[in-house]
Amino acid sequence: MKKLILIISISFMSTVLVAQERDSTVLTFDEFYALVLKNHPLARQANLLTEQGAAQVRLARGNFDPKLGFSWQRKDFDDKEYYNKLEATLKVPTWLGLTPEVGVNQNEGQFLNPENFISESTENRQVFGGVSVTLGRGLFIDERRAALQQAKLFEEMAEAEKVKALNKLLLSAAKDYWEWYYAYYNNEMVLSGIALAQDIFNRTKLGFKYGEVAVIDTVQAKTNLLSRKTELLESEIALNRARLILSNYIWSEEGQPREIPEVYIPQQPSVDALDSDGFIFLVNSARENHPELQKIRLKRESLAVDRRLAVENLKPQIDLKYHLLDQPWSFGGEETRFNLDENYRFGLDFSFPLFLRKERAKIRQTDLKVQENSLQEDYTERSIVNEVNARYFQLLNTAQIISQRAQMVDNYERLVAAERLNLTNGESDLFKLNSQLDKLLESRSKLIKENANYKKMLAELYWWAGIENLSLN
Repeated sequence: MKKLILIISISFMSTVLVAQERDSTVLTFDEFYALVLKNHPLARQANLLTEQGAAQVRLARGNFDPKLGFSWQRKDFDDKEYYNKLEATLKVPTWLGLTPEVGVNQNEGQFLNPENFISESTENRQVFGGVSVTLGRGLFIDERRAALQQAKLFEEMAEAEKVKALNKLLLSAAKDYWEWYYAYYNNEMVLSGIALAQDIFNRTKLGFKYGEVAVIDTVQAKTNLLSRKTELLESEIALNRARLILSNYIWSEEGQPREIPEVYIPQQPSVDALDSDGFIFLVNSARENHPELQKIRLKRESLAVDRRLAVENLKPQIDLKYHLLDQPWSFGGEETRFNLDENYRFGLDFSFPLFLRKERAKIRQTDLKVQENSLQEDYTERSIVNEVNARYFQLLNTAQIISQRAQMVDNYERLVAAERLNLTNGESDLFKLNSQLDKLLESRSKLIKENANYKKMLAELYWWAGIENLSLN
């Protein structure tokens, strides 16, 4: 993105001198952001969402873990061993609905069911190996595969939720940082006004001493000085409050809250005027990257998985199981003849609901949710794009206002300087000088306020555009 950087210089006269005389350290906006992202509890909490998403995927993958099974049944009655059956199996589920299985049986007893009989020649032990296959319902997708696909979508949703949570935190932090900027430099501006009012009062007293001004002028100058000092007390209260609010975002690596020392001061802002290419980039970013839209689209994909599973459930349940017995090796490890037509066991399970009411209702419910999701996506996208448009044009107008106010401040400074000179030469009156001074301080305060508002609006623009961490290079 191309940017036109317009640096608006603010002349503070004695304010600059006061700030330079102090032993201060600038806490830049980027440094402040880095501290918030690194140590703030909400930022750390947001980072946990990534781990939660990964854990959800790991949980779903657990459905495909190999499973070792063991079963033992024994019956003794009236000094007779009716049966003693043991079975150990190892199953390996796969993504294709096919489950290889190997195991061993050891069956013996006087009243053992004939189908479980194993010859004593193999010590009543038998090795089996085969596969279970799903041919109908569950061939292309089943609950396990659907759960894994949706877990991966949940992981992406968690990332989108993380971006949303961090951006919300940083948006609040940005607004409070520029409120601190306004409070600090407004306080400096009030100090400069006191310096000017003190200088005017001193000159007025000197003029009264030599009979050049009336006593009422000294009263007016003194009143104006007291008014500036009252404004200073109010601005100091606002500055202290802004500093304390900003301290809410400062935490140590150990998780302990910290306060911003008074020696730290905010940076002077620059006005970044976005061109048309930058605006188009932000609109496209809003459509593609905004966390809310990403979550809605990921939900749509999750609903698509639900629908595939619902359609799959319209098929009949057909499960086949085939095991070779003592082939191609026996329990003792002896190689045996391999023949698919002998020494095997085979099974088939079939089921099919006659009316399919449950399955058809599930598809209908899913279709309605898809329609609802589509309408929500259209509305949300439109709202977000409109917010980006509104913030962009608001920024353009504010940039022009800042430029004009900077010129107004410069002009008022010239007028005040000229009136002070005229007052010294006896060619001006105190009322006119105080009036120009009021306008100068008011225009300075408004300029500082506009700079703060511009930075707040820029952060809001990046938030609506879905820019991660509200940082755009």
